[in-house]
Amino acid sequence: MTRYVVIGGGIVGLATAHRITQDRPDAQVTVIEKEAGWGAHQTGHNSGVIHAGVYYKPGSLKARFAKAGSVSMVRFCEEHGIAHDVCGKLIVATSADELPRLDALHERSLANGLPVRRIDAAEAREYEPNVATVGALHIASTGIVDYGQVCAKLAELLEKAGASLRTGTKVTGLRPDRGGVIVETTAGEFPADVLVNCAGLHADRIARLGGIDPPARIIPFRGEYFELTPERRDLVKGLIYPVPDPQFPFLGVHLTKMIDGSVHAGPNAVLALAREGYTWGRINARDLAGTLAYPGLWQIARRHLRYGLTEVRRSLSKARFAESLARLVPAITEADLVKSSAGVRAQAVKPNGELVDDFLIVAKGCQVHVLNAPSPAATASLEIARHIVSTLPGAR
Repeated sequence: MTRYVVIGGGIVGLATAHRITQDRPDAQVTVIEKEAGWGAHQTGHNSGVIHAGVYYKPGSLKARFAKAGSVSMVRFCEEHGIAHDVCGKLIVATSADELPRLDALHERSLANGLPVRRIDAAEAREYEPNVATVGALHIASTGIVDYGQVCAKLAELLEKAGASLRTGTKVTGLRPDRGGVIVETTAGEFPADVLVNCAGLHADRIARLGGIDPPARIIPFRGEYFELTPERRDLVKGLIYPVPDPQFPFLGVHLTKMIDGSVHAGPNAVLALAREGYTWGRINARDLAGTLAYPGLWQIARRHLRYGLTEVRRSLSKARFAESLARLVPAITEADLVKSSAGVRAQAVKPNGELVDDFLIVAKGCQVHVLNAPSPAATASLEIARHIVSTLPGAR
C-alpha cells in the first residue's frame, strides 16, 4: 500500500488528496494541516469567484485549468448540493483610453475559448444599471461560491474514503527514508512514500525542508476589503471589474456579489508584514526579515514604487478606497462602505523581481511541491489536483 501525505488543508491540498482517493483507492492518504480547520488562509479569505480564465496567457496552466475548473467546480457543487451561481461578470472600461486594453483582453478571451461578448455601454447597463462605462466585456461563465463549503465537502468525502485528516498539526521537518520521506510534525512522525506540498503561504519553506531549492520565494501581499452596507447592495447585481493595466501586477479593486448576498469591494494590494499578516498590526519578525532580505522584493519596489505607494494610501484611507470604487459605480460613497476581512496572497517572486505568473509545481523524486497557486487556484483546484495526481510516482 502506497502512503501519500499531503501537507496543507486549503482547497488545493484537499482536492489533491480527494483525487488520490479516487484514482488510487488502495492508497493510504494523510492530510496534515497546522490550523484547527480547513481552508483557514487563502481559501477562506478569497472573494468566492469561479473564474472563467479571461486574463491568462493562452496555453498556460492558469488558462487551461481555469477554463476546465469553471466547469468541474460547478459540476462538483451541483453534485453535492453546494450553493453557487453562474451569474457572469462585466469588465468595464471607464474611459476611452482603456478601450484598446479592453479589446486586447477580448482577443485573449477568445483565444482561451471563453464565452465572452464585447458590448457597448447601453448593453452593459442592462446587466449593471449603475455602472460607469464606455464599453465592456461580458463573461457568461463566471460564477460565485463559498469555497469554505467546498473544503468542508472535500474533507467529508476524504473521511468517508478512509483518509487520515490531521488538523492542528504543524510540520517541523522532512527527512529521507528508504526512497520516501518522514514528515516530522508537532503530533509525531508520518512516513510517506509520496509527499505533496500544498502549504500555500509556507510552500517554499516546506520545499526547503525537503532539500529543494525553490526557484522563487513567497512574498505575502495583503488584500483588504470593504463591503457595501446592506441597504446599498442593490447598486451591484453581479461582478464588476476594471480593465487591468498590464504595467501593474494586480487587477485593481472591483465589486463582487457574494453567494450570501453581500457585496465585497476590493482588494487593494499591500506588502504584508507577516505571511499571515491580515492587518498592519500583525508583524512576524522572521517573516519580515526574510522578505526584506530577498533581492526580488527590492526589484519589485523599484519597478512599481508609484503603484505601491498608491496602494498604501488607499489602504490607509477609506475615502480613497471609495473613490476607486466610484470609478466603476459613481453612486458609491465612503458612507456606503464597512470594513470586511482581509486576505493574504502567497505570491511567488523570482530573485530578479519577476512575479511568477503561472502555477508553479516542482517535482523531485517522491516529492511534489506546489510553489505558486494564487488566483484562480480555488476555481482550478480540481484540475490542479487531477494534474498533480496524474504525474505522481506510480501513476496509472
